[in-house]
Amino acid sequence: MLRLLEAAALFALLPLASGAAAQTASCVVPDQIPAPETPRQADQSRIIAPVTGYLLALSWSPEFCRTHTESKRHRLQCSGEMGRFGFILHGLWPDAAGRRDPRWCRPVPLPDPATIRANLCVTPSADLLAHEWAKHGSCRFSDAPRYFRAASVMFNAVRFPDMDRLSRRNPTAGDIRRAFAARNPGLPESSVAVVANRRQWFQEVRLCLGENFRPRPCPVEDGGVADKVPVSIWRGQ
Repeated sequence: MLRLLEAAALFALLPLASGAAAQTASCVVPDQIPAPETPRQADQSRIIAPVTGYLLALSWSPEFCRTHTESKRHRLQCSGEMGRFGFILHGLWPDAAGRRDPRWCRPVPLPDPATIRANLCVTPSADLLAHEWAKHGSCRFSDAPRYFRAASVMFNAVRFPDMDRLSRRNPTAGDIRRAFAARNPGLPESSVAVVANRRQWFQEVRLCLGENFRPRPCPVEDGGVADKVPVSIWRGQ
């Protein structure tokens, strides 16, 4: 049985109070963790639209931490205090194909400290966890534990390619897409979007999922970098 399909079925059966699984056995959450700041709506936009699917956004931490190693705000992710991260869960985003995606759908409280702590090995930032719940989770899920449970189940179902080896082959966006599809039987290349910055350094992979959390082709607006575009991968220090 395919891991992503198993994850979709598993999520439907899981109790809502369960905590997220750790990304790796080496991740250690410190005794003292910062309280999240209240998320701000940068553009003050509240968009309500029918949810037709999801994007599972998986960020490449070495590229992000390349310029944030000394940042106090990103200490948990980038200082090495919790361990060294490869891919982290950026978020699970409700999608409305052909429309602007729903966001900031309703006022929600900050995630409680136990929920933050349970998810730091998947998303190593209290601020990002609070932001993702307020901006995206509020549009589809009744509470923060349920939202993060869905996101972490899908994240932990993904098998990641060897990014170190791939980085040494001068890959294109298509190579990255194919590597993910090869590692995850049942995940077609058309369900994988590759995101890079303006200098074509790899930043993120986004997996396109249907409303039932099963892989689906990415809508045109979510397709990411074209297959033939060269993409560099930062391996970290």
